[in-house]
Amino acid sequence: MALKDIFTIVDMSGAQPAAKYALDLASANDAHVTGLALAFEPVVPAFAAAPMPVDYLQAAHEQAVAAAKDAQSQFEELARLAGVKSESRLAEVLTGGPLEGVMQHCRTTDMVVIGQTNPDSPEPMRELLIETLLFESGVPVLLVPYIGAKESTAKNVVIGWDGSSTATRAVHASLPLLQKADKITVLVIDKGAAGGGQPGADIATYLARHDLNVTIDVITNPQISVADTVLNYVADHTNDLVVMGGYGHSRMREFLFGGATREILASMTVPVLMAH
Repeated sequence: MALKDIFTIVDMSGAQPAAKYALDLASANDAHVTGLALAFEPVVPAFAAAPMPVDYLQAAHEQAVAAAKDAQSQFEELARLAGVKSESRLAEVLTGGPLEGVMQHCRTTDMVVIGQTNPDSPEPMRELLIETLLFESGVPVLLVPYIGAKESTAKNVVIGWDGSSTATRAVHASLPLLQKADKITVLVIDKGAAGGGQPGADIATYLARHDLNVTIDVITNPQISVADTVLNYVADHTNDLVVMGGYGHSRMREFLFGGATREILASMTVPVLMAH
């Protein structure tokens, strides 16, 4: 399994941690990177007392496109400096509207890289975009902390394992990255539910058959939440990548993240590879 095609959502401003991570990842894997800059169109309120002035709408459109072009140029320069095979794109999105057009860009790639929501510099629809990528793109999603990441080649990886289909998909998606790791830990948070055998043994055996050096660490009946348990483990063991499933349900067309997933994405300090 090889990582040969990477797609990244380009931040509208700032240090571009996700784009840099994607480009570094591509350099290490001889992969191609496509960067997508988004122009967020303003919403015209249906309840407005009077029609929005045409010149206002035109100016807002031009401003959104100009900001996206600036971000696109930033990506192109980063790619040039990295010497990585790349392509840049620009897409217009109605603020608060559907994201199917963005998903169409993302579905023909090995992995989507996107930055964590930055509370100091929030971007339109970032949280919804992350959720939609996870649930509707059909592609593994790698989230990069807004503070950035030291290196794209993860050496100390922790896999959050609960035996679910989402965790299984995340492990399969992470194999190209795991091949370059020095240490891989399968972390099982055992809440005392009935079950036979050693927790995590099956997935550890599977990874060992891929010539990966794997250890199992079981935390039984933690006194804190699953999210806090994972975050504390990462901090204590200096992991540089978390691999886990993304949890949630889609009811009444509204994405509802599971509590652990949402908390980890809000507080993560290292990249997280997720699949659903």
